[in-house]
Amino acid sequence: MDHGDHQMPMPTGPRCSMNMLWNTQIEDTCIVFRSWHVSSKTVFALSFFAIVALGVLYEWLRVAQRDVDRLIARRLIAEGKGKARVRSGRNTPSESDSEGAALLSGAQALKPKTGTPLPIFTRVIRALLYALTVFLSFFLMLVFMTYNAYLILAVVVGAGIGHFVFGSHMDINSVMAGAVDSKGMACH
Repeated sequence: MDHGDHQMPMPTGPRCSMNMLWNTQIEDTCIVFRSWHVSSKTVFALSFFAIVALGVLYEWLRVAQRDVDRLIARRLIAEGKGKARVRSGRNTPSESDSEGAALLSGAQALKPKTGTPLPIFTRVIRALLYALTVFLSFFLMLVFMTYNAYLILAVVVGAGIGHFVFGSHMDINSVMAGAVDSKGMACH
């Protein structure tokens, strides 16, 4: 079949290889965006370390959220707007029974809010930190979903380094009370 003078235009730009199986491909891997195209081993190495840094940043954000909440709680207590109390982390039978009954009857939505109301600026700061943490966790999930063994390793190494660096202290009372966030690097 002769097409004469007609030539089919070839697509220009990076060619992303999409693997839905475990792989160790280095070149022609696109990471989350078509524009984050790995064209060489050097770009892959830089991308690996960038993903490690994002994993460390995620762990820092988790600690920062906890620290901001503690700071807010201390300020509210100092202003006389709240009281510090230790919670056992266990529901009494009457608490769990009433919560279950309320949930089944649909009354859970009508339950009055408990706790100390927060000023709008404080709520905005907490919401921004939370949104950034959620965004980064889903972004790292998408990196994980390249199924590239090296990129998966980068996410895990970043999380491990971040946890090592930012998890150097433990609040034993919180751990014993069951009040510690043990979510780890969950997507949400």
